[in-house]
Amino acid sequence: MGLIKELLKGLRVTGGTMIRTITGKEMVTIEYPKEMREKPQRFHGRHVLNRYPDGMEKCIGCELCAGACPANCIHVRGMDNDPASPTSPGERFGYVYEINLLRCIFCGLCVEACPTEAITMTHLFEMSTTNREDAIYTRETLLMDQQGNVPHMFPDDPLADQNELDAADGWLRATAPSGAAAYEGIQMWQGTPGPADWSAEPSQDIRDASSEPDAADG
Repeated sequence: MGLIKELLKGLRVTGGTMIRTITGKEMVTIEYPKEMREKPQRFHGRHVLNRYPDGMEKCIGCELCAGACPANCIHVRGMDNDPASPTSPGERFGYVYEINLLRCIFCGLCVEACPTEAITMTHLFEMSTTNREDAIYTRETLLMDQQGNVPHMFPDDPLADQNELDAADGWLRATAPSGAAAYEGIQMWQGTPGPADWSAEPSQDIRDASSEPDAADG
């Protein structure tokens, strides 16, 4: 009898969800690709190589991102800067930068490892390909231009929302890279020429308040 009771309890939850979905009160599916789902704030999507606000490249070719990658999908080679016309503020810059997205697991460890905030992740994930070569993203594809615009490998793709390349990933909005609560609300990352949101994440009280139902509606 106890087993039947538990089974009925489970069916009640499943049935209630089904009814709310059918009636539209709690729709859990969308008509993709006609309708795009809004990505979570800390979504990990396609990578981008950033520049400083003055246009200089942030990547210094240190290869720490490649060393931290558990999928071994990043290949970086550095080159010495031309003293007369440096590419980055450091002694070297990332002359070769490739990411094999067939291997990438979008864990974000490359973002954590980067000492200059050169590589971050956007909200774009519509990037399917019909051949393996198109899944190898090079420096030319990843690096934003002087105005902060991020190139897309398939600009004519009807399923690709170009604006998602301008959205900052979760690490940019985190309370603090170190996780220290004392840095809550303080911007910890340097901006770029692009429009990505580099502002500090709201405090926990604000996040909790925004997620609670409106008391006036109750």
